[in-house]
Amino acid sequence: MQVIVHLGAHRCATTTFQDYLRFNASALAEKGLEVWGPDRTRHGLYHGILPEPSVTPAAKGAKRAKGRLKMRLDQSCSAGVKQLLISDENMMGSMRENLRLGGLYGGIGERLARFHEAFDGRVSTLAVNLRSLEAYWPSVLTYAVARGHGVPTGRQLDRLLESTRSWRDVLTDIACSMPGVDIRVLPFETFGGRPEVQLELLTGLKGPRESARMRHAASPRLEELRAMMSTSAARALPDGEGRWSPFAEVQTAALRERYADDLMWLAAGADGLSQIRLMNDPDKQA
Repeated sequence: MQVIVHLGAHRCATTTFQDYLRFNASALAEKGLEVWGPDRTRHGLYHGILPEPSVTPAAKGAKRAKGRLKMRLDQSCSAGVKQLLISDENMMGSMRENLRLGGLYGGIGERLARFHEAFDGRVSTLAVNLRSLEAYWPSVLTYAVARGHGVPTGRQLDRLLESTRSWRDVLTDIACSMPGVDIRVLPFETFGGRPEVQLELLTGLKGPRESARMRHAASPRLEELRAMMSTSAARALPDGEGRWSPFAEVQTAALRERYADDLMWLAAGADGLSQIRLMNDPDKQA
């Protein structure tokens, strides 16, 4: 049984992809594909893989998690499942941690090394979505503000701009922590609104077209964001409508350039990391 893990990242249309898989689960099962989304993975399946406060020793918890995963994987394999697709962006970390540390997924190497051990090397393919930093950070900040966090200060924005960590660092950490795994990189700008194309590139199966154009968890626009906030807090937002970006024009340009460098790094061979592949749009000529 081929095991494929879709990491996301956050704010890269991951929820849209997961809901598409959930809506088409029956049709995919007929093709031999089983899907584990957050509804499966976040209810104790991964408990013990990552260190957390517990009365159970960490080594014992990790051993139990490995046994639990092996049992579930063996059950799927015995049921005739040919491909298992697991999608959960929280395997990478959290948006809150990214904002607190002022960078992209700083602990992802250690996290995925633990998952690699728990899966006992059975993961064959890993999918990662990237998004231009000029759009990623505003989306994360909008998500945070919509849930009660304060509007970021100039110093907080400077921390994000001053961070030298970019997507190439994230991908390098992933490659080092999961040796031998095929890593497929799908930019949000190409695949964000096309879950059926992502599915085809990951599994080789023809993706159903039902629910393929439904968007979920989109960032609220400025007018919607103000309605979610108290009157005093909303004054910190700029006037107008549309998407909110807290960055000045020159800051946005710097973030855009950093992402362009990451894509060039991928296209040039990712420093010889042959397991990393930048996926191209199958509907367009090179």
